[in-house]
Amino acid sequence: MTDVLTPLHILHFHVMEKLTKYLADVCAFRYNLALPMTEKQIRKMSETVDHQTIHDLLVEIARKAGDMVAGAQPHVNTSGYKKNSADLVTETDRAVEKYVIGKLKEVYPDYDFLGEETYVPGKKLTDRPTFICDPIDGTTNFIHAFPNVCISLALCVYRTPVVGVIYNPYTTHMYTAIKNQGSFLTMPVRTDSPNTPAPIAPRKIRLPRKSYPEPLTGLQNALVAVEWGSDRTGPNFQIKHRTFTRLVGAVEDGGKMVHSLRSMGSAALNLCHVASGQLDMYWECGAWAWNVAAGWLIVSEAGGIMVDGNPGGWTPAVDCRRYLAVRAAPDGQKELVEEFWGCVEGEMTYNV
Repeated sequence: MTDVLTPLHILHFHVMEKLTKYLADVCAFRYNLALPMTEKQIRKMSETVDHQTIHDLLVEIARKAGDMVAGAQPHVNTSGYKKNSADLVTETDRAVEKYVIGKLKEVYPDYDFLGEETYVPGKKLTDRPTFICDPIDGTTNFIHAFPNVCISLALCVYRTPVVGVIYNPYTTHMYTAIKNQGSFLTMPVRTDSPNTPAPIAPRKIRLPRKSYPEPLTGLQNALVAVEWGSDRTGPNFQIKHRTFTRLVGAVEDGGKMVHSLRSMGSAALNLCHVASGQLDMYWECGAWAWNVAAGWLIVSEAGGIMVDGNPGGWTPAVDCRRYLAVRAAPDGQKELVEEFWGCVEGEMTYNV
């Protein structure tokens, strides 16, 4: 007996094909599960990435997400936490990331997504175009109404940041970068004179803010940013503690006597301050790709460098979780990195 495809069979196959695709799309949207792709498919997709269009979209999303953040009223007693009481999360974090995912999936449904609030342990950054989102970098600041808070958005291709946008909704400072096109800060600037008051207008400034940055002349003349992080015990924390002590200690006691340490609660904004030239360097170990991807590009495009937070790593991966950023300078970057590495006693390890 010969099998014959009847119209009913054909309709059944057609419906099942549509249903399978629909379920795959739903899973990809709801759980950020990217369907497998071949190297050829990834290369073809990467070649069609329009960096400027994506930059403009991320700027628009960041501003609207920033309105959500600025309009929220978080409280210490109503926030939750993940690992411990220093690793905080709010409903606004989740709402912002949900909004970001929705807007990006509307336009780029085939791109992967890596976000802090929807991260699944074990998920890796891959070669395919991937949006990376930290909905609120500086959640502790946000809860305490300390206005050093931002949304950080990036696009990575082949695990390299190619577009980065960081927006502080309280200061309305917008930091942006496109690979090979430089880094910029758009900020409100008063345009009035004493005799002719005028409204505040946005001004776009190329980074670093000083056209001719000074040379770096060692840790003793450096302003350094660090963060304590939420892990407050164990070998990694002990290495951090010893390193901080050595950085601020007097020279006669074996310290480096840096000008000062700054701990402002936002990895992304710390990187922006390095890119601007306001910080000489920033050391961060324990952060995630969503904390640093956009800032990584902004630092690099401003003439700064990103190296491993552990000694010896000159070419770290964006998701290595250990970072040392150094501002632009006509000379002294390499020497400052090596001097800093000399202060780190031990090697920090993190799950990726």
